[in-house]
Amino acid sequence: MSYRIRPSAPHDADRIMAIWRGAVDATHDFLSDADRVAIEAEVARFLPTAPLLLAIDADDWPIGFMLLDESRIEALFVDPHHHGRGAGRALLAHALTHHPVLDADVNAQNAQAAGFYARMGFVPVGESDRDGQGRPYPLIHLRRPA
Repeated sequence: MSYRIRPSAPHDADRIMAIWRGAVDATHDFLSDADRVAIEAEVARFLPTAPLLLAIDADDWPIGFMLLDESRIEALFVDPHHHGRGAGRALLAHALTHHPVLDADVNAQNAQAAGFYARMGFVPVGESDRDGQGRPYPLIHLRRPA
């Protein structure tokens, strides 16, 4: 399937949160229930208004999104019903047209995401015992060299 990339708009907010929830529920089974609830509350405060790039289908329906801060991928989530169909790859390809080197973090327990980044040419460059909020979820720091 072919996806177009466009910036998010205010009317995309509900769909963005639905993509996030679905992707997290499909890939983050390692989160405690309390942490899952707390993380969603944090995400709901900023994600709908963040400057996201959306992978959209032919009907302008968002399938996935990426939060890119310069050359750093802060978030990349795809609707789990569309995993493996190219939306994540399209978002990365778009980012690479602007930044030949990309950095990202992935939860060490998220084998699907770690595998995706490895297939896309990312290599480990470090690790952390905790996530960015200090929770006990180890991160792998990745880089996609030029």
